[in-house]
Amino acid sequence: MHNTVKISKDLYWVGVGDRRLPRFENIFPLTSGVNYNSYLITDEKTCLLDTVDPDVSEQFIDNIQHILGDRPLDYLVINHMEPDHCGSIERVAQLYPDVKLVGNTKTFMFLEQFYEADLSANYVVVRDGDEISLGSRTLRFLLAPLVHWPEVMNTYDVENKILFSADAFGNFGVLNGNLYADEVDFHKDWLDEARRYYINIVGRHGRNVQNLFKKLRAIEIDMICSLHGHIYRTKEDVELMMNKYDLWSSYTPEKEGVILVYSTMYGNTELVMNLIASKLAQKGVRDIVMYDVSNTDFSYIISKLHEHSHAIFGIQNYNTTLYPKMDALVRELLHTNYQNRKVGLVCNSSWGGKALPEMQAYLQSGKNLVEIVEPLNIMSALKPDQEALVDQFVEDFLANK
Repeated sequence: MHNTVKISKDLYWVGVGDRRLPRFENIFPLTSGVNYNSYLITDEKTCLLDTVDPDVSEQFIDNIQHILGDRPLDYLVINHMEPDHCGSIERVAQLYPDVKLVGNTKTFMFLEQFYEADLSANYVVVRDGDEISLGSRTLRFLLAPLVHWPEVMNTYDVENKILFSADAFGNFGVLNGNLYADEVDFHKDWLDEARRYYINIVGRHGRNVQNLFKKLRAIEIDMICSLHGHIYRTKEDVELMMNKYDLWSSYTPEKEGVILVYSTMYGNTELVMNLIASKLAQKGVRDIVMYDVSNTDFSYIISKLHEHSHAIFGIQNYNTTLYPKMDALVRELLHTNYQNRKVGLVCNSSWGGKALPEMQAYLQSGKNLVEIVEPLNIMSALKPDQEALVDQFVEDFLANK
């Protein structure tokens, strides 16, 4: 049974939601699955933009056949060759053997790496700025390498000012019937997940996103159709996502606030971090977030670290080195190109170790990660007569904030 949505004249959503998927890319936890979006244009020529994960291909094929009826499929545009979007290409080509596959040279390199079928006779190789006419619609192709794979491109509907943006502007979560961002409370219910999606999947490639923005600023965009998440069709929502991506890709904090991230085995480091948080609040800091690295998936912590302007890491020695969970978090954080932040360190040690210099070396390997206060060192557990050390740490942190 088909499940499609008419977006505008001759343009349909033919995607599928998957609520059963527990982890995106088998890494990032999903609380409500993910949407695989695909779009079908029925102009004088028909054109499908991307496919879906093979696990949901039956529904997808029903959707296409319902819209096309007896019409042939003339074009399949491949904006992204990751398997959750290209996984049904062979199936589509079997049903529509004359379909022209539109992509760039790297698109077809990946296609031949992933799949056995020889579809080379169907290739239409495009370069940056090339166009294809479907009749009343002209599709222009904008190469967007490493946003977030090397072959990625965006497709722009020139007449209708619609950007088919591949994975850019995407989101985690299955849509609950509401296809458009203006039909939900996007800020409250979806923006955090949009940030977590971007930071963890695309975040490393900020320079490439900025390069894409040079192209996007030269065109008018009235609607953004991503391969995951909602469609943005209002001026406010398009501007919101463009502005957020500009911030995120330039590694600019969204909020003036402090995030405290710590590891703790027996609660002693956690106590110090809680005390610091209370003292920050008493000093007037309003936006404070706290995470225990052992209790929260890294993707949530990393997203919040990028969101905030300041961070305090509570670290500890474990077998003379940095606690393994903290070590793993920081390495993954730096992999997302975390930069331009002000940082404080709290270090707990019972019998020596290299946790503090290891953490400082990590920070120094990043870009513009500034330690703005002398580290607060605790030996095993904080004593009442040491509270003044915490007070001084907080005062110095805020003085250099």
